[in-house]
Amino acid sequence: MSAATKKKTTTTKASADDEKMAKALVDAYDKLKAQVHKVIVGQDDVLEQLLIAMLARGHCLLEGVPGLAKTLMVRSLSQAINLSFRRIQFTPDLMPADITGTDIIQEDKTTGHRVLVFEKGPIFSQIVLADEINRTPPKTQAALLEAMQEHDVTVGGKTYHLEEPFFVLATQNPIEQEGTYHLPEAQRDRFLFQVIVDYPSRDEERQIVEQTTSTFESELEPVIDGKTIIECQETVRRVPVPEHVYDFILDLVRMARPKEESAPKWVKDLIEWGPGPRACQQLVLGSKVRALLRGRYHVTVDDVEALAHPVLRHRIVPTFNAEAEGISVESLIDRLLKDAPKKQEAVM
Repeated sequence: MSAATKKKTTTTKASADDEKMAKALVDAYDKLKAQVHKVIVGQDDVLEQLLIAMLARGHCLLEGVPGLAKTLMVRSLSQAINLSFRRIQFTPDLMPADITGTDIIQEDKTTGHRVLVFEKGPIFSQIVLADEINRTPPKTQAALLEAMQEHDVTVGGKTYHLEEPFFVLATQNPIEQEGTYHLPEAQRDRFLFQVIVDYPSRDEERQIVEQTTSTFESELEPVIDGKTIIECQETVRRVPVPEHVYDFILDLVRMARPKEESAPKWVKDLIEWGPGPRACQQLVLGSKVRALLRGRYHVTVDDVEALAHPVLRHRIVPTFNAEAEGISVESLIDRLLKDAPKKQEAVM
């Protein structure tokens, strides 16, 4: 094997501090799940994807029908991580200032002078639940998405920095579309994951009914704090990614673009718009976190395949023909995963 090949296939060894942080993260994740499961039954995949998004410094868009405990899950997660939490109920009359805050006039009682004082809005929290984000007009959605991207709020010519770590977890109802404002594709792309919250199994639903219709109560205890989350985010960035995993991610994402010359014919027939470079970035970061949560300090193709659906489902726009034939985005992603070439790491 050539030196160049060895360089590509050799993974970087973790430092002692990184190994210690990785082990602490796995332990904290197990404790976190135990705490959240005191009030939330099942939904392990959803919980894992929420935590992966947080550790990758991303935001999540949760989609599910009413009554699946989306709000309760996010609130429980904030309590177990010991971060400040605010819930914003989005309505058609919600204004940008209702989210970001506004300048108000206050009078100094000693001097009699009036001054403008900034009154912070609910966006100044570490975990913000944007409930039913598709029920508010585009200008209010844009105010939230600007804060998500920049981690800053500008009001009256002054910029205010949001406290780190900062996460936005937005929900939307897929069955009620009357009186809603569909999130544009460019704004949905700001979310790392689109997480589908599905119905529980029969046994899980039985447990939910028994707990919520009795005197059962449970208090959550914080198992990790914001400082540790930030340290974990820095550790995630140092996790190495083998060359063959980079190649798989690039092949997968670029294959989904119908204007690519190498795209299969079925992609050009069934996909109107494909994911941009941000999808590659999110797949890499999410896969790094998933590897750490499983006690590994290197990324595998399995990590990428496991996160392909939440990363790509809101970044692929099917054609009219695909919708007319009842072909879902989920099935398109399955086909992309099947057709994408997989290269195994060379054995030294």
